[in-house]
This record gives sequence, C-alpha cells and structure tokens, in this order.
Amino acid sequence: MMKQTAMKIIGANRRLWICTLCALLAGLLFVPSAHAAVELPNSATTTPAAQAELIRQGLVQAQLKLQDDPAVAIQQAEAAQSLYLSVLSPTLTDIVPEVDDRVRAALDSAISAAARGQSVELAVARAHTWTALLDGSYQIVLHALQSGDSAQAKQWLALREFRHATRFSRPGADATLAVAAFGEGTQSAELAEAAVRADLLDTYQARLTEALTDLRSADLQGFANRRAETAALAEGYFTLLAPAYAEQRSAGAAQQAQQAFGALRAAAQTDESLAPTLSSVEQWLQGFRAAPLSPKDQVRRANQLLRFLALVPVEYSRGIRNGTIAVDLEIREAITFRDSAAAAFADLRSLLDARDPVAAANAEQLFSELGTRLSAAGAGSAVAPASTVQELTDQLTMLLTTVMPAEWQKIDRNADFDVIAASLDQMETAVAAGRYDLAETARVDAYAILESGPEARLIAFAPQYIPTLEELFWYGQGEQKGLAYLVSQQAGRQEIAATRAQLDEELHAAQDALSGESAPFAVITNAAIIVFREGLEAVVILAALLASMVGASLIYRRPMVWGVLLALVATALTWWIAQQILTNFSRYGERLEAVVSLIAIGVLLLITNWFFHRVYWKDWMANFHSRKRALLGGAISGQALGFVLLGFTSVYREGFETVLFMQALVLESGIWVVLQGVGLGLLGVLGVGYITFRLQSRLPYKQMLVVTGILIGAVLLIMVGNTTHVLQLVGWAPLHPIRWLAFPYWFGLWFGVYATWEGLLFQAAAAIFVIGSYILAEQLQKRRTSQRRANARVPMAATHPKAG
Repeated sequence: MMKQTAMKIIGANRRLWICTLCALLAGLLFVPSAHAAVELPNSATTTPAAQAELIRQGLVQAQLKLQDDPAVAIQQAEAAQSLYLSVLSPTLTDIVPEVDDRVRAALDSAISAAARGQSVELAVARAHTWTALLDGSYQIVLHALQSGDSAQAKQWLALREFRHATRFSRPGADATLAVAAFGEGTQSAELAEAAVRADLLDTYQARLTEALTDLRSADLQGFANRRAETAALAEGYFTLLAPAYAEQRSAGAAQQAQQAFGALRAAAQTDESLAPTLSSVEQWLQGFRAAPLSPKDQVRRANQLLRFLALVPVEYSRGIRNGTIAVDLEIREAITFRDSAAAAFADLRSLLDARDPVAAANAEQLFSELGTRLSAAGAGSAVAPASTVQELTDQLTMLLTTVMPAEWQKIDRNADFDVIAASLDQMETAVAAGRYDLAETARVDAYAILESGPEARLIAFAPQYIPTLEELFWYGQGEQKGLAYLVSQQAGRQEIAATRAQLDEELHAAQDALSGESAPFAVITNAAIIVFREGLEAVVILAALLASMVGASLIYRRPMVWGVLLALVATALTWWIAQQILTNFSRYGERLEAVVSLIAIGVLLLITNWFFHRVYWKDWMANFHSRKRALLGGAISGQALGFVLLGFTSVYREGFETVLFMQALVLESGIWVVLQGVGLGLLGVLGVGYITFRLQSRLPYKQMLVVTGILIGAVLLIMVGNTTHVLQLVGWAPLHPIRWLAFPYWFGLWFGVYATWEGLLFQAAAAIFVIGSYILAEQLQKRRTSQRRANARVPMAATHPKAG
C-alpha cells in the first residue's frame, strides 16, 4: 500500500505513462499478429465481465493502430462491435434497452472515428462504450436481485470497477458478499440491493473524481487523446450516477449537470480552455454524495480524519534536519497521512458544506496548501520548516473541530485499530527500505496506540487476547518470534510480514470481541425463558378464569377464546410495528441497542418487583375475577364482547411485554437467533397449555412461577451487564477496568459479566433492588397480617368486656 502511495505522490504524470504502458502490453497479448482481429469467445463459457474486457481491449487496439495501420484499427473496432452485438446486446436489450442504445451508438462512433482517422473521437467513443457497459451491468444486477435471480446478479456483478483501495479508503458495503449472501438465502433482496447501490455508487463517484483529476493533469501536459478520454469517462460516470443525483436534488438539476459534463467533454475534444466548464461541473457536484455515509461511518471517517491529520506533523518533523530532508521515508509517510485525511475529508465534504460551506471551503484550501508544502518537500524543491507544517495542521484541525458536530468528535474505537494498522504499514515499508531504526519507531507507535486505547477495553471484555498481542508485538514465545525481536535482529521482509499477518489476525479477532455481542445460545436461552415466563402467566390467568365457567356459564368460554386469539394477532402486529420502527433507526447501531435495552431493563425491573409483591399478583387476579363476575352477573352490557375483551387483555399484556423484551435481544444478536428462543419458549407454553386445558391436569403453577421468576431475575442481571457493556462501547458510560480481576471470555458472552467497576456495580444494584423489594414486600405483608389480626381482636374485646 505504501508503494502505491509513493507512486501517487510523484505526480499524475507517472500514472498516465503507466496507463499507456498497460494498454501497450494488453495490445501485445491481445493481438498475435499485425492483422489479427478480436476473436469471439464461446458465449456459453465466457462471463459478461470477460466479454466486456475483450471489447475494451479491442477498442484500445484500434486506438493504438490508428496511426500506423488504419485498416487494422477499423477491423478491431468492427470486431468489438460484432462481439457486443452477438453476446452482450441481447441481455441489455431485454433489461435496459436505453443502455443498449448508448453502447451501440458509442461503437458506431468508434468505427466512424477509426475510418476517418480521428483519434480524439475514438478516445471519446472508447470511454462512452466502457462506462455504458458499467451502467448496464449495474442496472442488470439490481434487476436480477429484484427478480430473485441470484445467478444472474452474481454473473453480471463481475463487470464492474473498484475504488482504488487503501487502508484509508471509505468503508462501504461489499456488493460481492451481499449478492453471495442473497444467493445463500441469508440476506433479503432489499438489503442486498442496498449494499450493491452503496458499494457501486461510491466506487463510481470515486472514479468520477479521479477522472476529473486526471483530466487536469492531461490538460496541463497537452495529451489530447487522454484529455478527451478522461472527460468522456467523467461524463459516463456521471450518467451512471444521474438517477441518484435526481433523487437527491431534482430531475431538472440532474439534466443540467449532465449538460455541464457534455460541455466539458466537448471542450476537451477541442483546444478550448477547460477552466470555465470544469468550474461549472465542480459547482454542480458540490455537496453531492451518491451513496451517503451512515451515521456510524460518519463518526469513523471523522475520527480517521482527525487522527491521520495529527500524524502529519509528527512524521514530517522526523524527516527533516536543519532545513533539509534527513529521512525521505518519513516525508512520504507524512504525505500518506495527509492524503488519507484528505480522502476522509472528501467523504465528509457534502455534510460539512451543509453545516458551514465557508468553513468547508477554507478547510479544502488548507488541505491543498498542506499538500503543496509536503509535495515540494518530497520532491526536494522546497523544504518547509516543521513549525510551518505544524501551524497549518493546527489551523486545519481547529477549523474542522469547530464545524464538525459533537457526535463526530466522540471517540470511535475502531479508529484505534485503523491507526495501528497504518503504523504497522509504516514498519513494513521501513523494513523494505532497510531502515530498521524507523521500523522500530513505527512498531512502538503502533503498540503505544494499542496500549493507550483498546487495551483497557480488552482487559475488561476480552483479556484472553492480551498475552498473544503482547507476544507478537514484542519478543514472542518459543519458535514464534515477535516484531520487536525480528526488527532488532534485522530479519527479512518475509519473516516480518508473516508475523505481521498473525498479528493482524489477532487484532481483527480482538476488534470483533469488543463489538458487544453475546453468545447465540445464551440469547436463545434468555429469549426462551422470557417467552415461557410470560406465557405461563397468561396460562395461569386463563385457567383461573375458565375454571368456574361451568354449566350455564360454559357458553362464555368461546368469546374468551376469541379474545385470546385476537391478543395473539395483536402481539404479532406489535412485533411487526416494533421491527419497522427499529429498522428505520437501525443506522444508529449500538446507540439504538443501548436505548432499547435501557427501556427493557426498566420494565423488567418493574415486573420483577411486582412479581415478588404478593399484593400485585393477588390484586391482578382479583381484578380479572371481579370483571368476570360483573360480566356473568350482567353488570356490563354486551356480555360476549366483554368476555372477548377479558380474554384479550389477559393475554395481550403478556404479549406486549414479551415483544418489548425481545427487541433488545434482536438488536444484540439478530432476529433469527431470537426467534429460535421464542420458538422454544412457545413450545413450553403450548405444552403447559395442553396439559392444563386439554388433559384438565392441575400443575404446580405457584412453584413454576417462582422458579421462572428467579430465572427472570437472572436474565435481568445479564441484560444489565450487557447493556452497561454497550453503553461503554458507544462512550455513554465511563470505563474503569478492574485490572486485578480477570473473568474468562465466555463469562461475558454468556452472563454479561465483565471486569469493570461500572458493570459489576450496576449488576449488584439491580440484584439489591430486586432482593430488597422482595424483603420489603414480605415485611409489608407481615405488617398487614398483624394489623388485620389486631383489628379483629378489638371488636371481640368490645363484645366481651371484663367483669366488675
């Protein structure tokens, strides 16, 4: 990655020459003789991506042969057209005919340009052909997902481009994984479609930005063909993005922006100045983000922006001595971190524009000035003092923190791992250059970030990873050597890279362990306990109500059963509504989980408290019996409707509580895991109901309620521990690990018990509340009993006064 970045800082000139060289090499491989043309592949075995690549290569050959052998150039263009019409066109005509028309028109233009010897027009036709094929592939994939055809979606998805990836690229949904998951039945078509849109739209907007950058470079160097081609590529990429642009702004705005790109391409085909049309295009693009960042990604990118920016003056100051370049590698690292921060800024630019366009423009100007200073130092033409770079960075940081929302500036724990990885990249780059002293500095930097950030959370939540990470960072154990040992011994690149790969695996595992998830079986068990407990309560209530409905009252059982069925339907509807609400807020991730879990804990505390109060249970049952007697006695008109409502309320209350509890578990472990627990709990409830109502057997309900009540108390403690964990992960609760106390990893996964003062104290407080509530209820009950006995003795004393 560092090599790629180093190539980038040398300038756009090198990139243009590399592209040309690649085209020449492709030509040598593609055309075995001077008069060879494109061979049509077997359409039954060749993928759309391979066919499209052959078409592109054929047009590249036409461009290369245009000056030396125009006849071969025409043959290449015609062969590309023939290949398209015979293999790809039928599918595009059927699904996206408007794209098929664009490809046909572009290929006709290519043949015409080759016949007339117009290299600039041929370059434009090549770009239009390729971007139209990309657009067609994108739309076919979406159509296939909507139609449920995973095979076609997977086949056409391969015909795409990728964003030039670095560790600092914007994180986005992976379309390939989404389509694969859709094919396996583990992801819905809607989610897969959203992932494809996010991935590809983000990629093509990045490609559009790169095309405009390359256009400026080609214009400065006077490369006419390249200038026309990059302008046409930009136009084609925007055509692909235009529907998203129209959706966010308006169809009229999208049309005007498309016209601006057309004007830019037309100007690039001539000797006109590009400044006016480029400025117009940039104005239309300002603030546009085809695939908007989620709130979680916004926080992560903002954290990356500030962290990488802070590393720029650190690396730069290490690279200069007395106004000269002392360590070229450090200057390159400074440029790398500046470019990484600039990439994060570009992703956030539209959001910053919405908050303060003037501040966002000033930040872009400071980024540009910082980049110019660093590039000049890298080229050796002008070495700015370290204080100048520090001052620019400070100004930029102050400006960004002023305009950024407070939410973005909260610590994102994943950003720690990003910076650790970046420092380890520096270490490997230094090793490759033979600078083991710099490699050791980068290793220590990476370890310092681990120690100051994630290590405290690992001590609390996943202590089993710490020894392995320490060994890999330092001196290892046994045959496995650590990075500190290898660097000190100046080991080879491959050996250091192998240890780094093992360290990466452990870091990824540690990062996943800090995600706050519980063991699936534990969640299934908790869900089953909650459903069985609430269902058992409903069964007991119904059994008590139906027991006295005999003889003439037997006719009222049917309305009560109808009420129970309506309650079950209402519970299912409540579940669906809850899921829709949570889905709309799912972008808030762990924050939503924390809020819902807090609500669930509050209700669970209340219900557990009620359960241990005998008064609650007696009053609740007495209320149902009172309503039943009133209905039987005719005190309420419409007896049938009254019994329907009685059956409904006796069950729906339990169903509503269950739905609420389940949402917290769904956010924690997913709907499928929770549904397994719900299914087990329902089987238990159905079994008890069958024994009670069908076999007319009397079960030890009181004992069962006591046992399940205790289990509910255990679930409460687990939920309190897990919720505290999530609150600490999102930064809403302080984190103070108990360093002398180490619980095994499974203890947290299963029981929500972590070695933090906050977690253990909150769990203890919940236990004290429930147990104290029980003790208080018992004391109140004894006091009431004593009071009733005392009151009963008073009348007796009045009736039998003492003699004399």
